[in-house]
Amino acid sequence: MDIHKLTKQLFVKNDSKIVMYVGDGLGGLPQQPGGLTELETAKTPNLDKLAREGVLGCTIPVAPGIAPGSGPGHLGLFGYDPVKYVIGRGALEATGIGFKLEPGDVAIRANFCTIDEKGNITDRRASRIPTEESAPLAIKLRDVKIPGIEVFVEPVKEHRFVIVLRGKGLEGHVADTDPQATGVPPLEPVATAAGSQKTVDALKQFVKQARQLLAGEKKANCCTLRGVASKPALPSYEEVYGLKAAAIAVYPMYKGLAQLVGMDVIGEAKTLSEQMDVLESAWGDYDFFFIHYKYTDSSGEDGNFDLKVQKTEEYDSAVPRIMALKPDVFIATGDHSTPAMLSSHSWHPVPTLLWAKNCRCDRSEAFGENECSRGGMGQFAAKHLMTLALANAGRLGKYGA
Repeated sequence: MDIHKLTKQLFVKNDSKIVMYVGDGLGGLPQQPGGLTELETAKTPNLDKLAREGVLGCTIPVAPGIAPGSGPGHLGLFGYDPVKYVIGRGALEATGIGFKLEPGDVAIRANFCTIDEKGNITDRRASRIPTEESAPLAIKLRDVKIPGIEVFVEPVKEHRFVIVLRGKGLEGHVADTDPQATGVPPLEPVATAAGSQKTVDALKQFVKQARQLLAGEKKANCCTLRGVASKPALPSYEEVYGLKAAAIAVYPMYKGLAQLVGMDVIGEAKTLSEQMDVLESAWGDYDFFFIHYKYTDSSGEDGNFDLKVQKTEEYDSAVPRIMALKPDVFIATGDHSTPAMLSSHSWHPVPTLLWAKNCRCDRSEAFGENECSRGGMGQFAAKHLMTLALANAGRLGKYGA
């Protein structure tokens, strides 16, 4: 049975509050065998306290051995099977910045990059160009013209921008053009399924014109394309869980994903402290809060172990403000692991903490990968985390006689 069919049958209305606090890319690896991970190295007294009072485990975002993108990783946390519900990053990014996708639109999450005189990539993220520098360049790309297709270009944040193609006969089955390496040129757009050749041809024209428009730029003189996708159809949180849900995020992609599952995106926070301000002000209005913290991921992607430790400590620092609101269920986890050692998302199970007044405590002493691997929740698919949250919040009735 589809788990959502079951939760629809069993959900119970009450006044409980659930907080899911996501440290993006939270899981890591030690720098040498037998050493400590970033999370275990970090001083996290607040999460350690809750670990002693709650129960730990490790979540598998998609399947053992599969390194997920942020979209599938978050879908799993939200209780949606990420293999059944496939969402391209472009649709997430476009929705996250408030762009209203229409049926048949194809959205692309694009990255500015730096190429040398030979056309090889020297920096995949254009030195993480500041938004105030990248936004005018994205707007400049609105000059791209493709016959028979309406082209929209919207700035996002730093090196990211969104392209939306609107026209007849477009489909979103196109491979990414980021080679995930430097010293090589961007890949050519290639269709991954029948019916997407018109989209491929349009994207080739877009990139060609973009390079001409960006010629002479020192940082952002080219772009790569990722997550080519159409708008998906997902059942909402209220429909499948009976929850009025809110999302508090800084980055547009995560706002987009939350909106696609029916969460209200609230506040305009730019910092973790401001996110806590938003949480406090909206506490009485919602049953479920998704709070997203990005920088445990970006520091890992940059291969910076020490910075990830620092960002993990910042992630921990907001916990007292959350717990002061007295949630009935508090979850700390990540959408995937991003070890600094690998500088990328990885397949490693993600440390997960669940605190609730009626949870069955284990013998954990701290929040870290080794403790979580021995925790009472064991190792389980992330898509089951929401049913655990609902059960601990008293929001699921008994199944069967």
